[in-house]
Amino acid sequence: MNILFLIGRIIFAGYFIFNGINHFMHLKMMSDYSKSKGVPLPSVAVPVTGLMLLLGGLCILLGIHVRIGLALLFVFLVPVSLLMHNFWSIKDPQMKMVEMVNFMKNMALLGAVLMLHAIPKPWPFHLPL
Repeated sequence: MNILFLIGRIIFAGYFIFNGINHFMHLKMMSDYSKSKGVPLPSVAVPVTGLMLLLGGLCILLGIHVRIGLALLFVFLVPVSLLMHNFWSIKDPQMKMVEMVNFMKNMALLGAVLMLHAIPKPWPFHLPL
C-alpha cells in the first residue's frame, strides 16, 4: 500500500508543481486573465499563487513540511475557486459550464488536500530532514 500512496502522491504533487511553474512561464497571460476576473494586483497575485502551488506541490512530493504545503494549497484553492470560477454568476451557458467544471475540479482537489491532512506524519518514503 505504501507504494500506491507514493505513486498517488507523485501524481497529485505533479499537478500543483506543473501549475505553479505555469504561473511563471505564462505570467503576462495569467495576469491579464486574473485582471479580467477582478483579482486585485494581478501582477503580484499570479507569482505569489504560483509560488504557493510550487511549494505546496514540492512539500507533498518530498513528504517534508507537509502541513505547511497542504495549508498553502488550501489557502490557494478556496479563494481561487470562489473568485475565479464563480459559475453561478455567469450568464453564457458555455462559459458557465467551463467555470463549473473548474470549480468542481478545485473542490475535488480541496477534498484531497483535507484527506491528506488527516494522514499521520511522517509519510512513507518522505525525505528525511
